[in-house]
Amino acid sequence: MAKKTIMLVCSAGMSTSLLVSKMQKAATAEDYDSDIYAISSSEFEEQMEKHPADVVLLGPQVRFLKDDFTKKLAPKGVPVDVINMADYGLMNGEKVLAQAKGLMK
Repeated sequence: MAKKTIMLVCSAGMSTSLLVSKMQKAATAEDYDSDIYAISSSEFEEQMEKHPADVVLLGPQVRFLKDDFTKKLAPKGVPVDVINMADYGLMNGEKVLAQAKGLMK
């Protein structure tokens, strides 16, 4: 299976950094080849050009961007979803990784 790129988007790009670490740990435990990174919503356009993602997950604090991002990414076939608030709050890397993998099927 080819490496999958997962982009997490939040308001400043910092609150998702810990979640990225937890997701990377879960991916390693599953031997899942992935590249997971976090950005702020203001970096979205630039990062999708430089570092295209296979799936985009939004932090609960930027859930209002979902429709806009979905419209932009639909032509590229990139799914967009909001991270479950409980999983985000608990920094549950395993569940958020599972959410991302489920969207890429």
